[in-house]
Amino acid sequence: MTDRDPVLAFPFLGGRPCLDFVATLGRRHADPVERLPDPAALGRWIEEAGLAAETGPPQVTARDLTDARGLREAVHRLVRAAMDGREPDPADVTRVNEAAARPDLAPQLGPRPWTARQPARAALATVARDAVLLVRGPLVERVKKCESPDCSLLFLDDSQARRRRWCSMDRCGNHAKVAGYRSRGRAASNR
Repeated sequence: MTDRDPVLAFPFLGGRPCLDFVATLGRRHADPVERLPDPAALGRWIEEAGLAAETGPPQVTARDLTDARGLREAVHRLVRAAMDGREPDPADVTRVNEAAARPDLAPQLGPRPWTARQPARAALATVARDAVLLVRGPLVERVKKCESPDCSLLFLDDSQARRRRWCSMDRCGNHAKVAGYRSRGRAASNR
């Protein structure tokens, strides 16, 4: 998270690494917020997501950032197609499959949870594999878009009743409840 601009803080609310990665582009439905403006931000996301193979954020190149943004958008379109019951764009399938085929993070016992020769690329391969597993598995039916009109985040509904409406109760759910309360208060005072 950056101290300078809280809007650029990474929301880890999706319930899956691939959905959290898609959230690095916020407000898709309005004026988009790019939370990966530079390679350092991608390195920070990898670290904050728990996908760093070393202490601190990994070194990220400009090419890694370009590849990451392309992967992010392909994953987003792939998940949305699956949510809508549509066939995915073959180019998106190819891009995600190519990223998923790269060496990913290897789990390790000890102080470092992961190891990798190319940490940034390995973290993106891990995200791509997570997207493949999500889209090909039964959990894709539980992926939802936040119902807040000001939010575009996707999340895995892991609630028991499968009726979750917001990416987070603390974030959008609370805003909706406060707005509803104020609206009811105004309606009651106008009577």
